[in-house]
Amino acid sequence: MNPQAKLIFALSLTLGTTLTNSSNHWIMAWTGLEINTLAILPLISKSHHPRAIEAATKYFLVQAAASALVLFSSMTNAWHTGQWDITQLSHPTSCLILTVALAMKLGLVPFHFWFPEVLQGSSLIVGLLLSTLMKFPPITLLYLTSPSLKPSVLMTMAILSAALGGWMGLNQTQTRKILAFSSISHLGWMAIIVAYSPKLALLNFYLYTLMTAAVFLSLNSIKALKLSTLMTTWTKAPSLNAILLLTLLSLAGLPPLTGFLPKWLIIQELTKQEVALAATIIALLSLLGLFFYLRLAYCATITLPPHTTKHMKQWYNNKPTNTMVAVLPTMSLMLLPISPIILAVV
Repeated sequence: MNPQAKLIFALSLTLGTTLTNSSNHWIMAWTGLEINTLAILPLISKSHHPRAIEAATKYFLVQAAASALVLFSSMTNAWHTGQWDITQLSHPTSCLILTVALAMKLGLVPFHFWFPEVLQGSSLIVGLLLSTLMKFPPITLLYLTSPSLKPSVLMTMAILSAALGGWMGLNQTQTRKILAFSSISHLGWMAIIVAYSPKLALLNFYLYTLMTAAVFLSLNSIKALKLSTLMTTWTKAPSLNAILLLTLLSLAGLPPLTGFLPKWLIIQELTKQEVALAATIIALLSLLGLFFYLRLAYCATITLPPHTTKHMKQWYNNKPTNTMVAVLPTMSLMLLPISPIILAVV
């Protein structure tokens, strides 16, 4: 793909995201979502591999259906209330349809089936965009409409997402699929809190984006697409592998790393709102995610491949590390001590 085309698609993604995030009219928000979808499709299918074409087709069909539901929900609300403002969503049917549409956009259970397959058919950099930037507009819409949505529906989806995201990630051997199920699990944490504290859901999304970007960029640097490849990368970039171990533990939410902050605050807020049972369930379900993060970390840093003749060691990489690959993992590890400042800003 030539640089001009990449620039056009990057600008379109920026435009679509900005348009949705800054609009207060449903038609403008829908337009931003459509621009985003059309801009990412060529990036998914640029390798011309059958799996990439299949991923692009699945992504287009799901996102088109979700966008149609967003439009239908807003039109139904406008028909009954005369309001096109995003924050004025009040009709019960519109609220339910919008919840389904945003769950499809984000990949929340039970509308999650497309996400692991699409991520598996994409490159690591496009996978990073799908897991972070492409989820920003739907999360913004969820934030703006959160007072109108039913907490019980969101809580059910959230607990199912945390359960299935953790459970289905256990037996995966492809790093992109593991990160897809990790994303589904993290979205469960955002969905459970958005009705009670929308700002906390946004903070969770920002920190999730930071940690996921660190993992994706680290894996892209060492070109690790499978666990068997990950076992041999310690010879290529030993220091990056050691940092990857800690970043994965941060993504799992272990103290004293950055990933512990959103989980701690969400459990605290749920307890204050007297839904301690939901807090207990989702905290226990995060142990499933911890298992496959530990598995990734174990493969990356602690094991050798069982058949050394079949797995060639990789050459030591003496090239300078990308600045983002250095900065993001550092932030993924060390933001917990400055959590009072973060909370004051948010």
